[in-house]
Amino acid sequence: MPKHVLAKLETDLRNLKQALLVDIPKEIASAASQGDLSENAEYEQALAKRDMYQSKVVSMEKRIAEVATLDITRLPKDRVAYGSKVTLLDLDSDAEVTYHLVLPEELGSSKDQLSINSPIGLALVGMEEGAEVRVRIPAGTKRYEVVTLLTIHQLANHKKK
Repeated sequence: MPKHVLAKLETDLRNLKQALLVDIPKEIASAASQGDLSENAEYEQALAKRDMYQSKVVSMEKRIAEVATLDITRLPKDRVAYGSKVTLLDLDSDAEVTYHLVLPEELGSSKDQLSINSPIGLALVGMEEGAEVRVRIPAGTKRYEVVTLLTIHQLANHKKK
């Protein structure tokens, strides 16, 4: 399990719950104190915000459970999966690009990171070196060949040396 992702999600969940238990009730009470609730837009907005935050909490708790059960030792050692570093050849332009497949929560400013949930990431999962991958994107279909693959296991072994 990627512990840094889990820690970030848990921090975000704590912040959501804090807002849900402290900040939003204050907003609701303040809006309610303005009088007639049947025509009180601020009150309706505060209630809608509460509902949205409650939904986010449920989603976040589900995502934390998913990430917590990710067992890196069970990821394939010869196919593209979470944590893999993949070099692709764009078969239409002959350009090469290298991506590191990460969870959406790990995406940062690094240009080589690619969400495993993105269209390209989803198409790559399970592929081996030499495989041709077709990806439907808004601009059409892209064709790639997997030139090199380093799995999360190989990358971990490389770092140990």
